[in-house]
Amino acid sequence: MKEIIKRRKKTHQRGGDVTSPFAESVKGVSTMVCSALRRVAHMHVFLVRKASSVSKGHHRQALGSRPAASEFAARGAPGGVVELLGKSYPQDGYSNLSQKVLCRVGRNLHNQQHHPLWLIKERVKEHFYEQYVGRFRAPLFSVYEDLSPVVTTWQNFDSLLIPADHPSRKKGDNYYLNGTHMLRAHTSAHQWDLLHAGLDAFLVVGDVYRRDQIDSQHYPVFHQLEGVRLFSKHELFAGMKDGESLQLFEQSSRSAYKQETHTMEAMKLIEFDLKQTLTKLVIHIFGDAGAQDRIGWAFGLGLERLAMILYDIPDIRLFWSEDERFLKQFRVSDINQNVKFQPFSKYPAVINDISFWLPSENYTENDFYDLVRTIGGDLVEKVDLIDKFEHPKTHKTSHCYRITYRHMERTLSQREVGRVHEAVQEAVVRLLGVEGRF
Repeated sequence: MKEIIKRRKKTHQRGGDVTSPFAESVKGVSTMVCSALRRVAHMHVFLVRKASSVSKGHHRQALGSRPAASEFAARGAPGGVVELLGKSYPQDGYSNLSQKVLCRVGRNLHNQQHHPLWLIKERVKEHFYEQYVGRFRAPLFSVYEDLSPVVTTWQNFDSLLIPADHPSRKKGDNYYLNGTHMLRAHTSAHQWDLLHAGLDAFLVVGDVYRRDQIDSQHYPVFHQLEGVRLFSKHELFAGMKDGESLQLFEQSSRSAYKQETHTMEAMKLIEFDLKQTLTKLVIHIFGDAGAQDRIGWAFGLGLERLAMILYDIPDIRLFWSEDERFLKQFRVSDINQNVKFQPFSKYPAVINDISFWLPSENYTENDFYDLVRTIGGDLVEKVDLIDKFEHPKTHKTSHCYRITYRHMERTLSQREVGRVHEAVQEAVVRLLGVEGRF
C-alpha cells in the first residue's frame, strides 16, 4: 500500500478527498453509443493471443529447429522455479507458462515511445488531463502505467468478487506461475489496491495475458487501459433540482462485500456519465465518428483494438514487430497526427492440416493453441477447427485443425514449414496425450 501511495505522488494528483473503498462498480454502456464506441469499448477484457517471433525479436529461435520439450510444456514441473522480473516463483500443479510467453513480460510496448500503442495511450491521457480537472486545475485522473503484471490470484479474482468456481479462473484460460500468483488477466486486478490507497479517479494501463484462439485478432498478450471514477452523493447530485433529497442507495441491507441497491436516479446518472465519458473519448480519438458511500463507473479499452481501427493495422502480430518498415510509420512529431499504416507486400501462406483423436479427459483447445503458438511462434497466422467427428462404435472424438503459416517479412517454403509442423505433431502426441491421425 505504501508503495502505491508513494508512486501516486510521482503522478498527477487527483482532486477531492477519498476515505472509503470501491465496493461495486457499474460496467456497461447503453446501446445508443456510437458504432465506433461499440467496437472498442468493453466491460470484460478482450483477450488476445499469439506468441513470440521466429524471425525477429527477443529470444529468437532459428526457423526449422525443434524446441526442447521444456520450452513448450503446457504444465509446470512441481519443484521447479520460475524467475521473472527479479523474483522467484516456485512451480506447482498450476504452473502453465511457456518460455514464449515469459519472454514477452517486461516488453511494455505501451511505454515505448512512438510505438502505435504508446501513441494511443498518450492520446487518451491527453484527453483525460484536459477534460477532467480537480482543485487548482490539477488533473482529476491519476495514471498508472508501470504496475507489475505479476499479481496474486486474490487480486485478479477474489478482490473483484469473482466466485471460486467461476469459469474465468480456469487454467485453460489463464497463465499461472503457481497456485497463488499469475500474469494478470485484466488491469482490474489493481482496482482494490488503488481504491484502498484513497484514489477515486484513475487510469491503469498495462499488458494483460490470457490463453485464447489463434488468428489475426488474438494474441496471448494484449494491452488494456482501464478507467475508474467514484462519486459521493454531493458530487453526483450537485446542481440538480432537489438534489439534497436524492439518495445513492435504497433502504436495503449492506454486507462487507456488497452495497445496498442503488437508487434509480443514481444509476441513471452514473450510466449517463459513463456514456458521456466514453463518447467524448471516442470523438477525441476518431473524430465525429465501482465504495462505502460512493458509487461509480469503470471501463476497459483494448489498446490494440483502438490502434487497429485508428491506424488500419490488419494483423495483431505487427505490434510485436521490430521491422523498421512498421515502426518508422509511427515516428510522428504530434501524437494526434493522422497515420494510416501502409502494408508491406503480403507473402503467400502455407497451409497444413493436423487431425487426432482426443484423449478421454483433460483436453482443452487452448492447450493445443498454446502449444502451436509456442512451437510455431509468429509464423502461425491462424488455426481453425475445420472438422469434428465422433466414431459411431468407439465414441472417440476426432478434431481436424487447419494451420495457416505466413511469414510477415519473406516467403516460406513448404520444407521449412514442414519441419515446424512435424514438431507440432510430435508435441501434441507427447504433451497432450492425443492419438495422431497423420
